[in-house]
Amino acid sequence: MSPSAVYQEIVSGPATFQMGLPSSDSFPAALFGRIGAHAARTQARAPVVYPDPRGELELRRRIAGHLAVARGIQCDAASIFVTAGFSGALGLTLSMLRATGAGAWMEDPGFFLTRNALNLARFQIAPIPVDADGLDVDVGIARASDAVLALVTPGQQAPTGATLSLERRMQLLDWARRAGSWIVEDDYLGELQLQKRAAPALASLDTNGRVIHIGSFSKTISPALRLGFIVAPDRLIDQFNETVMSLAPAPAPAVQLTLAEFIREGHYMRHLRRMKRLYAARGKALQDALASRGYPSQVGGLAVLLPLPDSIDDEALVREARAQGLAPGALSSWFSGREARQRGLLLGVATAPEQDIPDACDRLDRLIRRHR
Repeated sequence: MSPSAVYQEIVSGPATFQMGLPSSDSFPAALFGRIGAHAARTQARAPVVYPDPRGELELRRRIAGHLAVARGIQCDAASIFVTAGFSGALGLTLSMLRATGAGAWMEDPGFFLTRNALNLARFQIAPIPVDADGLDVDVGIARASDAVLALVTPGQQAPTGATLSLERRMQLLDWARRAGSWIVEDDYLGELQLQKRAAPALASLDTNGRVIHIGSFSKTISPALRLGFIVAPDRLIDQFNETVMSLAPAPAPAVQLTLAEFIREGHYMRHLRRMKRLYAARGKALQDALASRGYPSQVGGLAVLLPLPDSIDDEALVREARAQGLAPGALSSWFSGREARQRGLLLGVATAPEQDIPDACDRLDRLIRRHR
């Protein structure tokens, strides 16, 4: 998929089955707007000073408290750096760790924009296969034992949904300790595990300070907030401080203070509980609708993965689907090389209201039949 096609896919929509977007019909927008208006007035009356480039202290405290409860990470505000979404957090991290020609483990399949970011930062990518237990650490050590970093989605692998097993988590942490390498944990869905209780974050097991934890509020609230965060290990805090001060300060204080208050008043946790129930129901409805039409599928994060025969060009099918108001993702675009690619569709459940699923699946079924 070309960069222009990727950007067009991101900024278009929302449309049924579009990935990467939360439900737009279930967020307490009026409540969030009232909190935001108060935060904006407060900021307008505040003395004119440069804001803290690390992010507003109140938000960093709230994020640290939430992570302790929801992800098992024990940290404080000094370890938290507020960023412009996930991409801002990843760009900040890679700019700090950059070493031209250095190796980096990347899950295969894995998020294509993350792969592009590693390429832009001049890392030599070692694609590492994924199975039911997540990233195959043995293969990573065999292919690139001296890699500078491993970028992983251990909570819910994107796009397969596999959770990195405890054995592999400990093996990965041990490799990073022995190699002096870094693990960048992309916790892109946080606690939004639909099928079972979310596994604790990989960073919660890190006793040697080798994990850089990245999260965002794009999937849980809205990507329009452009708010993400980094949890830095103690040994990197000074370097992150220097980097954000010079290159990547946090977004505007008003939106940060709005989110901090939203978390403080307990609205965020209540919203997450509602979303888990809603998305689980939509995922089951979607799987049932596909099964009734003869299509086996599996849940992967906030998407349902629908495998297709190798004879079907999933990217061409996706382009045709968009003309009909559907926005599935092509599974093949998540693989690093053509020889290992699998064909399939990734159907976002957050953007698939239950009442729309039967008709959308009928249209999808007709499209697939035409491409056979």
